[in-house]
Amino acid sequence: MSSLRHAGIAPRNRAYYAIPVRTISLKLPDDLLAQLDREAKARRVTKSALLRESLEKALRKPSPAGEVSCYDMARDLAGVVKGLPEDLADNPKYMEGFGA
Repeated sequence: MSSLRHAGIAPRNRAYYAIPVRTISLKLPDDLLAQLDREAKARRVTKSALLRESLEKALRKPSPAGEVSCYDMARDLAGVVKGLPEDLADNPKYMEGFGA
């Protein structure tokens, strides 16, 4: 009976992962969640393992050649304008007259 008590993951939870991991929350549409569930079952891995693998692949992939972000193009301009309000980016009063 004592060997059964230690057969699961819970008693060894500190040794379950080779490195420290943290938990995050992720919201997915039903169809994507169903696709994730099917793929995890087909591969016989957890959804978490499949998501980690997918994230690692996506983040490891270099940006396509020639693709430059707006920030990359204007990086040298960031922070050079002096005298602007400190809350320009998050104060709604500065957005009056823009959009609907």
